[in-house]
Amino acid sequence: MALRGCGRWALRGSALPGGGCGRRPRGHGPDTPQHGALRAALRKIIDREINPFVDKWEEEGQFPAHKVFKTLGQAGFLGVDKPTEYGGMGLDFSYNIAVAEELGSIHCGGIPMAIGVQAGMATPALTRFGSDELRKQFLAPTIAGDFVACLGISEAEAGSDVANIKTTAVKKGDEYVINGGKMWTTSGCQADWMCLLANTSEGPPHRNKSLICLPMNLHGIHIAKKIDKLGMRSSDTAQIFFEDVRVPCKNLIGEEGMGFTYQMLQFQEERLWGVATVLTPLEMIIQETIEYTRQRKLFDRSVLHNQVVHFRLAELATELELLRSLLYRTVALYVEGNDVTKFASMAKLKAGRLAREVTDSCLQFWGGMGFTSEVLVSRFYRDLRLMSIGGGTDETMLSIICKFMETLPRK
Repeated sequence: MALRGCGRWALRGSALPGGGCGRRPRGHGPDTPQHGALRAALRKIIDREINPFVDKWEEEGQFPAHKVFKTLGQAGFLGVDKPTEYGGMGLDFSYNIAVAEELGSIHCGGIPMAIGVQAGMATPALTRFGSDELRKQFLAPTIAGDFVACLGISEAEAGSDVANIKTTAVKKGDEYVINGGKMWTTSGCQADWMCLLANTSEGPPHRNKSLICLPMNLHGIHIAKKIDKLGMRSSDTAQIFFEDVRVPCKNLIGEEGMGFTYQMLQFQEERLWGVATVLTPLEMIIQETIEYTRQRKLFDRSVLHNQVVHFRLAELATELELLRSLLYRTVALYVEGNDVTKFASMAKLKAGRLAREVTDSCLQFWGGMGFTSEVLVSRFYRDLRLMSIGGGTDETMLSIICKFMETLPRK
């Protein structure tokens, strides 16, 4: 089923609320019949092209990004909210969240994370602020799945503290000369280009950074190592060094010195995407735990018969639905043009903590089987632990929330 652009799938024209491409009723989350149709089409691809191979890719420590992304790109899922002139569907951000939620049905966390980098982390600034030439050179083939993209933000000494990055891009003639390095780069071993954040001047840390489209085949780019991780094992993560890498100044995204601001804008979408991707696996884990504890006998009765078990599962299911409601409310507000930094931070914080609660509690109910690699709960126990770290730690989210509550101590 082709899903490229408003004219390429079943939701064209009057099938969409309001009769326009990407328009929908005000105040609704990503749960309309139109969102459901998009999700159903994606689920067919996941069931046919991804899930049958996940165990193999987990063992190998890497999934074939070019192959998987080309399949998704041909169906339109890498540019749901991107402009149609560059191959996107031109729908609003709520449809991106519907896609993210359905990607949670993939039987691991690493592949949805890598797709998130491709579709919603390396490309938003380029989409909003990049020149037409850059968007044709980098955005269009990324949406099509011909290019694998990565995001070069974090460094060994600068994770959540983005302002502290040390990588430099010094202008010499009509080129930037880049030196430094990036850490924890998702898809870094397979990427064709990087959306790089680097210091382009000596000014204040929030106004001296720029985003640059960096082809990964340039001289001086060194993939130092593929990082061995606790979880997300099918997604390759690289440590990368830059040694006098030269890139044309025309590869600058938007204005010089605006990179930090652009990146902060992108973080809100990244965090909402991350929240959406954990809803389905958490729901899946709870349901599988119910089924397992119902049939597993202990002292002549099912484990589920114990009040401590069925009450705990009821609590977790309730918390999950509350998180879903917060996400949908936040997305609806964001689509209407509101600043959702506080709510996005709250949702990200809750998603990270709930992911830890659900996977830990459910693993306990699986007993010895939960401590093996043969069940999904143990894989998600490892994979979803990243939710409280990546994209801004729980502590960073708390600081942002406190800032909006005006309870954060002033420096």
